[in-house]
Amino acid sequence: MTDRLLNVAQVAVRLGTWEESKERFPRRLIEERRIAFVKVGRYVRIKESVVEAFIEANTVQPGRRRSGLRGVAA
Repeated sequence: MTDRLLNVAQVAVRLGTWEESKERFPRRLIEERRIAFVKVGRYVRIKESVVEAFIEANTVQPGRRRSGLRGVAA
């Protein structure tokens, strides 16, 4: 099975950032080298599996809530 190469607009749609800031967020990830990408000539592509791994790595799991108030002196 081959891994699809997505363009920046497709990555923005997959990350759910297309509506608000278009391609800005994925381009920032690329510029800051926070996501792996492939250069195909002058084009930038991102493997679909890399986008999925990025989403998985940045998913915050629900935790158990601590009882009591934080930062309040007794």
